[in-house]
Amino acid sequence: MPNYQPFAFVLMPFDREFSDIYRFGIKQTAENCGVVAERVDEQHFSETILERVYRQIENSDFIIAEMTGKNPNVFYEVGYAHAKGKLCALVTQSATDIPFDLKHHPHVVYDGSIADLQKKLTQKIKWLKEETAKKKSETISASVRANHGSLEKSEYLHEGTFLLTLDLKNNSSRRSPEIEAIYITTSKPWRLISKGNECPSNIDSTGNLKRSLISPSLQRLSPGAFFQERIKFERKLWSKFTGEEKKDEYTSKGTVIVDIVTGEGTLSYEFSIDVTFDDIPF
Repeated sequence: MPNYQPFAFVLMPFDREFSDIYRFGIKQTAENCGVVAERVDEQHFSETILERVYRQIENSDFIIAEMTGKNPNVFYEVGYAHAKGKLCALVTQSATDIPFDLKHHPHVVYDGSIADLQKKLTQKIKWLKEETAKKKSETISASVRANHGSLEKSEYLHEGTFLLTLDLKNNSSRRSPEIEAIYITTSKPWRLISKGNECPSNIDSTGNLKRSLISPSLQRLSPGAFFQERIKFERKLWSKFTGEEKKDEYTSKGTVIVDIVTGEGTLSYEFSIDVTFDDIPF
């Protein structure tokens, strides 16, 4: 599973007097907390700088803004971030730099030293990470349903199949992050079929687990929307050449792991599966 690091977009004046505040007080503190923090002047882009700022505010997990000195550009950008519903860490060296219409937003007020900023900002970033993780987990939910298994028998081979329906729903009031891929981990014998084709897969280092890739039918979900992926599971249940016991009915119990890779990280779910295979038509 990818080791996802939240992204904090930093809004602050570009004056030299803030260089150490940024490098050691903000950026280093964020990195120590497992967060990637960047200013717009560290990035390469083709659009205008204001367009880039807008885009990075929208793409960020949260904002860190240095409010010291009442910089009008920073205030404008923070206002845009608030309008987009972004979580913000507002830091300042003086409470007098907090304008009236921002006083209801909590600020990290530090004494101007790097050490004090690091100490206070660390606690704020940890809280922002927790809130970000909570928001992600609340955005897309997943559930599965497995139908009754069917059994195909020949003189030499018994094969079982069943259909797994994966339901994905956006529970939030915002558009979901982009769904880049869905991985389903099963025991090695299973073959997964999606949209008529066998899913690409690889075997883990133990040789026992198979991770199959499902290309999602939709990339994004509107608030309250849902969609389904139907995946066919196939496996050999008996073979004349392996000395196994031939049966008229087979049962398969186990766990499938579903990893949903999104533009904001990976959501993981475990589901118990209990399927009976027989050749009785329904």
